Amino acid sequence: MPSQASHAVSLTRYLIEEQRAGRINAELRQLIAVVARACTSISIAVSKGALGGVLGDAGTGNVQGEAQKKLDVLSNDILLEANAWGGHLAACASEEMDHSQPIPDAYPRGGFLLLFDPLDGSSNIDVNVSVGTIFSVLRCPEGVECAGDEHFLQPGREQVAAGYCIYGPSTMLVLTTGHGTHAFTLDREQGAFVLTQRDMRIPEQTREFAINVSNQRHWEPAMQAYVADLLAGSQGPRGKDFNMRWIASMVADVHRILTRGGIFIYPWDRKEPGKPGKLRLMYEANPMALLVEQAGGAASTGRGRILDLAPTQLHQRVPVFLGSKQEVAAAERYHQSADA
Repeated sequence: MPSQASHAVSLTRYLIEEQRAGRINAELRQLIAVVARACTSISIAVSKGALGGVLGDAGTGNVQGEAQKKLDVLSNDILLEANAWGGHLAACASEEMDHSQPIPDAYPRGGFLLLFDPLDGSSNIDVNVSVGTIFSVLRCPEGVECAGDEHFLQPGREQVAAGYCIYGPSTMLVLTTGHGTHAFTLDREQGAFVLTQRDMRIPEQTREFAINVSNQRHWEPAMQAYVADLLAGSQGPRGKDFNMRWIASMVADVHRILTRGGIFIYPWDRKEPGKPGKLRLMYEANPMALLVEQAGGAASTGRGRILDLAPTQLHQRVPVFLGSKQEVAAAERYHQSADA
């Protein structure tokens, strides 16, 4: 790894090189740099834990009716404040806010829209399990003077950048601007992210799956059949033994898959039949789908490509199957057969 070498490539240098190659413009470079600095601030707050007085519930709820943690609110504020004045954004949208928020009139506005889940997996904060920040960048439609919720409703394939920052034993930023998926590790002594893995690749085949099996009784028959065949192992129709991994933090589960392969699944279930899925399309599924596809993997609802979905709501939910390409295709076959 180059992080200790004199020729280490910092995130700043990487972004400048991408701009010189014509793959991003100056405005997007500045936007990503600001998000990275905000994630560094969140990393510091997360690492303090109980010493920083940031554990526990905030006593409030978000738009989805979920209890907010103190760090949810703090992380959301850090990202909003960091991006308010830079001049590269038209508006922000957050999983923690009912509606999108345009850049205040007092500051210059730019040509991009930023969506983020400020602290994914926050239910794990109090037990010291890895959590993270997920973000997605879209272009603001031309001619829009004041961006609203409707301007964010673009298919995931329109993303110009996506990434996440995972706050674990080390803090890592995983980023794509549509030209591969790359990992940067935070050098705390230097206060900078350093490129530690270029062009991450997900193996096409896998023997690992990540799913919350406690919901099995609520799954539809196609999902029941698929997981039953995984659990049947080498004696079953799949002909090989699978291991299950489940961290209950999407950032941590997807990071493992980007690192060594696997499939992450959060299917639709009958526990809340009125909701089309658990995970949010705009803040979680779309950015993770772009990262996974850029690393050679696949991302699906079980019945079609996530990045092709035309969103209808800012906080829309979807089923998610993502990871090793051949395993995602296998899961899709079970659902397509059931629909035939």
